[in-house]
Amino acid sequence: MSMSEVKIFTGNANLVLARNISDAIGIPLGKVKVSTFSDGEISVNIEESVRGKDVFVVQPTSPPVNDNLMELLILIDAFKRASAGRVTAVIPYYGYARQDRKAKARDPITAKLVADILTSAGADRILAMDLHAAQIQGYFDIPVDHLLGVPILARYFMEKAVEDVVVVSPDLGSVTRARNFANLLDTSIAIIDKRRPHTNEAEVMNVIGCIKDKNVILVDDIIDTAGTMVQGANALKELGAKDVYACCTHPVLSGPAIRRIQNSAIKELVVTDTILLPEEKKIDKIKIMSVAPIFAEAIRRIYKNISVSKLFD
Repeated sequence: MSMSEVKIFTGNANLVLARNISDAIGIPLGKVKVSTFSDGEISVNIEESVRGKDVFVVQPTSPPVNDNLMELLILIDAFKRASAGRVTAVIPYYGYARQDRKAKARDPITAKLVADILTSAGADRILAMDLHAAQIQGYFDIPVDHLLGVPILARYFMEKAVEDVVVVSPDLGSVTRARNFANLLDTSIAIIDKRRPHTNEAEVMNVIGCIKDKNVILVDDIIDTAGTMVQGANALKELGAKDVYACCTHPVLSGPAIRRIQNSAIKELVVTDTILLPEEKKIDKIKIMSVAPIFAEAIRRIYKNISVSKLFD
């Protein structure tokens, strides 16, 4: 089946990833101009016809999250008003995903709010990777295809052939992810039991499992300020681990993250390109794996009405 009815567009959030996805599919990026007025308002101008086309808009809502989210919303609205046949929001990194529940009284559930806004803007379908909580899929009243970053990250370590490996969950909430990662490597897991006294602060309490004289791989979906990951890595090293590796799907790496990672016990940090890393954050310890091939294949399957779940068989 031809892909002639597919159009791929992007905002400014991650142009490199969008180009790599379009190259993998074999069609050029669509022509659209996304700019701002002098007061900061976003302007979108679609420079080719999309009438009746299957449009995919690649735009992670990474920092600056509000600007990139507004770009995505305005792009979706523009394509719907230009009579696109279907608009799929391709969101490699879904911002606000960590605000997925009421942790205390009077908290907003912003992940649900963003889902409602995307739907109201006119998105017909969502294609995302490693939502912070799987239940976020249920916040949408439209189809959601949820890709997984774990197989991409695990493949790197399988090819690296690290021996005597234990996969470590940096907290209790990431145990399922760590177990899936460990299953792919055919190894065991350990868990760091910690508490978080304040936002972006973590204190290691205990390590459940055997990590002494083992090479350990810390696995998470998001690394923001890197406090949790670095504290965990340093604690594992002090408790007798050999080399400490870390990996995540979404390298937010805000604030002191790069400095912390550089000065930590982490030997190597493996991330994906769901978020575009600026050059000043590309330190020697960081290895970047591309998610473009899996997104390209997912787009092909969505267009051709083939099962996306087969990607994980």
